[in-house]
Amino acid sequence: MPTQSPLGKDKLKKAVHYFSELVASHPEKSRLELLQKVELQFDLSPADCEFLNKYLAGEDLKADGGK
Repeated sequence: MPTQSPLGKDKLKKAVHYFSELVASHPEKSRLELLQKVELQFDLSPADCEFLNKYLAGEDLKADGGK
């Protein structure tokens, strides 16, 4: 199983921080919409995107049927 480089962890950490800033500054937008923006901006891997969606999308992902 490949391990994630420290650079990848740093990118994920920055993405989570940016996501929290977006949620605070744009409460009218769905968490899923904001996550998609973060995932594209930080060019995250599919595994990182899945992780963020699982733990940060919250009720938005469940309401969307997990898509």
